[in-house]
Amino acid sequence: MAKQKQDVDTRHFDVILAPHITEKSTLLSENNAVVFKVAESATKPQIKAAVEALFGTKVKTVNTIVSKGKTKRWKGKPYTRSDVKKAIVTLAEGQDPIDVTSGI
Repeated sequence: MAKQKQDVDTRHFDVILAPHITEKSTLLSENNAVVFKVAESATKPQIKAAVEALFGTKVKTVNTIVSKGKTKRWKGKPYTRSDVKKAIVTLAEGQDPIDVTSGI
């Protein structure tokens, strides 16, 4: 019996939340890297598996950053912005770059 292409597991969509598009992340694309906003509880192996499954590329390394939310004031009352976890995903040599502007 021939193997059929498996559907993408829905858990991968819970790990990768959105691409993080900034000037710095655009410069990283020259080094074959892409930056994503990921879930706070996501681990590096989960992020690697999600990117490989969703985009069909081979991942070389995953680096994560947790940006703590700043305390701000609005109408005199303080509030705290949410913490954000970002993942810098470096693709393996010879892999096509991921186009984050198009849908999955």
